[in-house]
Amino acid sequence: MTKNTLVQYGDSSPRKRPKMTYTLWIVQGLLAIMFLFAGGMKLLLPLEALTKQMALPGLFVRFIGVAEVLGAAGLILPGILRIRQDLTPLAAAGLAVIMTGATVLTLANGDVAPALVPLVVGLLLAFVAYRRSASHRERAGYIISRQRSAPCN
Repeated sequence: MTKNTLVQYGDSSPRKRPKMTYTLWIVQGLLAIMFLFAGGMKLLLPLEALTKQMALPGLFVRFIGVAEVLGAAGLILPGILRIRQDLTPLAAAGLAVIMTGATVLTLANGDVAPALVPLVVGLLLAFVAYRRSASHRERAGYIISRQRSAPCN
């Protein structure tokens, strides 16, 4: 029988971990609500209304809406259900790619100030993706070790 244990090295104290965990959950929750709303609107509004707001094909906007709703679920559900938690940084990274595209499209229209909103959201998503990734935990000094108990005879 094997048992996973988490051993911490480095100078990050155990007191800092809960604060960062709470911060990540708050940011993930707010981002998930935002993307559920934005993606839901892209799925529910008629195509004519969507294409008036954006210079993109209607079906592509629907695809983005599906990606936003699934990304919102990927930000929250793996952590709540404790199943496939490695999907959370992937969902955050995918949504960050969408926000990068939104920033570029907004800048291409000549609007600099409104481009700050998707830029900041994209940076928050990159923060979530980085902090929830396994490679970050390894760089921070966390090592997962396996301990084996003595075999029963």
